[in-house]
Amino acid sequence: MGQPCVRQAWPGCCGHAGWLPAGRGRLASHMCAELTGDGMSDPTPPSNTCAGHIQDPASQRLTWNKSPKSVLVIKKMRDASLLQPFKELCTHLMENNMIVYVEKKVLEDPAIASDESFGAVKKKFCTFREDYDDISNQIDFIICLGGDGTLLYASSLFQVKPASTDSHGNAAVVLRSRLKVRVVKELRGKKTAVHNGLGENGSRAAGLDMDVGKQAMQYQVLNEVVIDRGPSSYLSNVDVYLDGHLITTVQGDGVIVSTPTGSTAYAAAAGASMIHPNVPAIMITPICPHSLSFRPIVVPAGVELKIMLSPEARNTAWVSFDGRKRQEIRHGDSISITTSCYPLPSICVRDPVSDWFESLAQCLHWNVRKKQAHFEEEEEEEEEEGEG
Repeated sequence: MGQPCVRQAWPGCCGHAGWLPAGRGRLASHMCAELTGDGMSDPTPPSNTCAGHIQDPASQRLTWNKSPKSVLVIKKMRDASLLQPFKELCTHLMENNMIVYVEKKVLEDPAIASDESFGAVKKKFCTFREDYDDISNQIDFIICLGGDGTLLYASSLFQVKPASTDSHGNAAVVLRSRLKVRVVKELRGKKTAVHNGLGENGSRAAGLDMDVGKQAMQYQVLNEVVIDRGPSSYLSNVDVYLDGHLITTVQGDGVIVSTPTGSTAYAAAAGASMIHPNVPAIMITPICPHSLSFRPIVVPAGVELKIMLSPEARNTAWVSFDGRKRQEIRHGDSISITTSCYPLPSICVRDPVSDWFESLAQCLHWNVRKKQAHFEEEEEEEEEEGEG
């Protein structure tokens, strides 16, 4: 079966469609992804202690095992321009004997539900509902029709680790690093029992330490973790630790901790440099800091960041993960951030470098200006003087 012709969208830049291999742990039952370094196969999933040994994404590759059978098509809601491409794509996939999954709410769209010509195709769909149905062990790869938010949404649905398989051809791929975020909160008021364990899709781990009365939650983040002052009129006042050492206190509207992929999103708007997804790094960007010398910094991917409210903070802070799961952070709570051992592989149109710079030019108009004109008149005068 041939590769679907779609345009790769880069989170942080605008885009229309993306193809995400979903070979991560239980996510793939027929086709999985093998991440190898320097041409050597490594079928063993990384351990949980790999934060200090992050492999260079540029040295890894994605190897396909066998022809995929199940595909999840995620379509941006309330976008009429995507209706026809969605119908054509799904029809093409089913004609090639693919099992196509879509969200139930997509088929409930009046424009699709009322289309009688699409009725035969609609009957063949497998559907699921976010937060209700677990299809992580049934999907081979994902096709996204939409923009940045659609890809971030797809990443939030499937956050489990990768698995290894045999070789059956290679694909041009960029491995987008993700952040592993652990939020530890003190339990206040009446203590209640909290389920201890990891959810089926790995998106949120909740645990309760009865000795210290703390609740822990875990997230995988593709773009950024944002800590801000929320509705308070006071400056945010948070301490930032790197590998256990206090490096600075952020006083301002907040701070953004982003992946290289997220460096072209919120962080770029806050004045950060843009980092290619193949660079193993973490970007720390202040939001409107109350200091003229506080510039964004880049730290190695293998470090552990810990963010807490400063003891002198006048108010609480708020945290969000790729713009989702927003929650309040109080004194005694902590946010630990490391580079995840499980990057998100996504298929390129050409190659990681060309695709990235093309996205910067098309979506952000990077370094676009009128070309400087040369001195035509002066050159003509010099030629005339030479002839004389």
